[in-house]
Amino acid sequence: MIPEDLKYTAEHEWVTTKGGTVRVGITHFAQDALGDIVYVQLPETGQAVASGESFGEVESTKSVSEIYAPLTGTVTARNEALVDSPDLINTDPYGEGWLVEIEVADPSALDALLDAAAYRELTQS
Repeated sequence: MIPEDLKYTAEHEWVTTKGGTVRVGITHFAQDALGDIVYVQLPETGQAVASGESFGEVESTKSVSEIYAPLTGTVTARNEALVDSPDLINTDPYGEGWLVEIEVADPSALDALLDAAAYRELTQS
């Protein structure tokens, strides 16, 4: 459950490029550890986010977890479907359960993210 074509963070977010922006979500590993997700707090469109800083929260039946920006930039879209159906993160973390899209300030920063093999190693240790 670790798609090869995505980039990852040590905080269990995934990133895919989409033109000049990136789409961000949380990984299958993270949603599985969280359990049933019941609420998601996302940043507003137009909000600046900084790499490594919290930009939202995911609340599950087990806990509340911070969501961290994988890259510095500006939020260009947020997944409004999660307001009424936060469980999309559980059922389709790499598809309909995406969180936000970010216009990245420095596209070369993508190179610092983990590839699938490195993320797999992280989750197996």
